[in-house]
Amino acid sequence: MSMVQAPLPATKAESTSASVAGGRPRKRGLSLLTARPWLLLAPGLVILAVLMLWPLIQVFIFSLQDYGLREINTGESNWIGIDNYVEALTNPTLWTVVLPNTVGFAAVAVFVTVAVGTLVALLLAKLGPVWRTIVSSCIMVAWAMPAVTGTYVWTFIFDADRGIFNTVLQDLGLMDDPVNWFTNQWSFYAIVLLNVVHHGFPFVAITVLAGLLGVSKEMLEAAALDGANAWMRFWKIIFPTLKPVFSVVIILSTIWDFKVFAQVYLMPGGGGGNRSVLNLGVWSYVESFGQNRYGFGAALAVLLTLVLIGITIVYIRSLMKEDEL
Repeated sequence: MSMVQAPLPATKAESTSASVAGGRPRKRGLSLLTARPWLLLAPGLVILAVLMLWPLIQVFIFSLQDYGLREINTGESNWIGIDNYVEALTNPTLWTVVLPNTVGFAAVAVFVTVAVGTLVALLLAKLGPVWRTIVSSCIMVAWAMPAVTGTYVWTFIFDADRGIFNTVLQDLGLMDDPVNWFTNQWSFYAIVLLNVVHHGFPFVAITVLAGLLGVSKEMLEAAALDGANAWMRFWKIIFPTLKPVFSVVIILSTIWDFKVFAQVYLMPGGGGGNRSVLNLGVWSYVESFGQNRYGFGAALAVLLTLVLIGITIVYIRSLMKEDEL
C-alpha cells in the first residue's frame, strides 16, 4: 500500500516569488499601498490649500502690483513686476535695522530659550513624580498664556510711570528718576526677549524632559563613578543621546522667534513709532496698514515666508534623519 505525501504549503518567499512572476497581484498591491496615504491626507490637504495656499498666492499677486487704497476702491490692477522686491532689497532700512533686529533677536532668543528650558528640564528630572507633575503644570501656565496677555504684563512691569521695575530701582536708590525702557533699541528688545523666553521655555523644558527620562541611568551612574562631573555627563552622555530632540527644539524655536510679531508690535513704540525696533513682520504690517502700501507690504511678507520655508525644510530634514536613527 503506497502512501501519497501531501504537498507542503508554500513558504513566504515562494509565494512572494510567485506573485512577482505573475506581476499583477504585486502591482495592484503596490498601487494601493502608494495611494492609501494620499487618500488619508487628501481632506487635510484640501483644507490647507483653501485656508493657506490660496491666501499665499493672493499675497504674491499683490506683491507684483502697486496696490493701495485707489486699487482697492476701483478694483483695478497696477502691475509693476518685481519693483516692490527691488525696493525692499535695496532699502537701507532692511539691511541696517530690520534684518539685524530680526536675525539677531531670533539667534539670542533661541539660545536663551533652549538654555533655560534645558536647565528647567534637568531640574524636573531630579524631582519626584509628584513634585515633577506640580512644577510642570505650573510652568505650562506660561505656555498657555496668550502672547497678547503676556506682552501687556511685561509692558506694565517696565512702564515708565507705574512699572514695578522702575519703582523697585528707585526704592533701592539705584536711580533718581523713572526711565522709559522702550525708547532704547537694546532695552526694548531685552524686554521682548524676557517676554519670548518666558512664553517659550516650557515647551523646551517638557520636550527635553521627555528625552531625559529615556537616558540610561546606569550609564550616568557609571560615568559618575568614573569621576565625571555633571557638566561632563551632560556633554558626553545626555547631549549626544538627545541630539535629535535638541535639533527639533532649536529649529521650531527659530521658526517661532523669526516671526515674532505681537511681542514687538504691542510694546510702546513697537508699532512703527520707533523705527529702530522694527523687525521683518512688523515692518510688513506697518507698510501695509500704516502706509497703505499693500503691494510693498505683501512683498515683505513673501520674503519672510521664503525665509520661514527654508527653515521649515531644515526642520523636516532633521525629522527624517531622526526617523532613520
